[in-house]
Amino acid sequence: MSVLVFIDGAVGTTGIDIRERLGGRGDIALIALDEARRKDPAARAEALNDADIAILCLPDDAAREAAALVAGGTTRIIDASSAHRVAAGWTYGFPELGAGQAERIATARLVSNPGCYPTAFLALVAPLVRAGLVPADWPLTYNATSGYSGGGKAMIAEFEGGGTDTAFRAYALGLAHKHLPEMQAHAGLAHPPVFAPAVARLNRGMLGEVPLALRQLPGRPEIARIEDTLAAAYADSALVSVAPGDAATIAIEENAGTDRMTLRVCGNADSGHVRLVATLDNLGKGAGGAAVQNLNIMAGLDPLAGLVL
Repeated sequence: MSVLVFIDGAVGTTGIDIRERLGGRGDIALIALDEARRKDPAARAEALNDADIAILCLPDDAAREAAALVAGGTTRIIDASSAHRVAAGWTYGFPELGAGQAERIATARLVSNPGCYPTAFLALVAPLVRAGLVPADWPLTYNATSGYSGGGKAMIAEFEGGGTDTAFRAYALGLAHKHLPEMQAHAGLAHPPVFAPAVARLNRGMLGEVPLALRQLPGRPEIARIEDTLAAAYADSALVSVAPGDAATIAIEENAGTDRMTLRVCGNADSGHVRLVATLDNLGKGAGGAAVQNLNIMAGLDPLAGLVL
């Protein structure tokens, strides 16, 4: 028997990606609304409550409103917005985040899909904080660059329609990005990191890095211990892997078009400095791919169904 799924916001960038991934699957049946009914609140509410699982690909306020429409029902929800990523009662949808996280997602009714930037940051930092190698109150910096598709239709039109000729643009210079609360909360940090996001002239891809001066950390951990800790954390993952940190260069497009995430510990033993580097697809493991993975887990299906390895 197929799982009945409604994508609320199926015409946005993430919604389109998820719909295309699910459309040809025999274990999934999609509830579809035409243009007129998609804008009808009653029709949307009916579809939300008829679904086994609803995926919200909406702006934050609209996602909160949609979740409220099924508050008394049985529909399970995956929210791809940032509205519920640190909200009480919601399970964070990053199965690889730690022991038991996939099991918590499997039994949850309300799951909040991670942001693309936090996915890379948490993959790099959370295991090190858990292991005591990085103190919870350590001042961290996170530099990350995404493809412009992460900005949705408006940014895609800007870059592809001649609205800008820039190659690289830094933003969120007020240092109050909406992803900071989820990075702090799910890494177990006492303070948010200094977050320096940017967008580059490529459609898909993401590269994030966290620099560390190991000799200033308590215990002065060696590079190999940092790498071994990350490798152990993702040893059983089919999507997240740790590659050797001796690469001469790392391309932001490395995992574009896939649902993989690759982590590296690039270090200098003489200086004791490392750059923790993660590459992923901002629309794959950073958005639609993560939502499909969570859907699979919640529905008791093959966790990798519909994913690109």
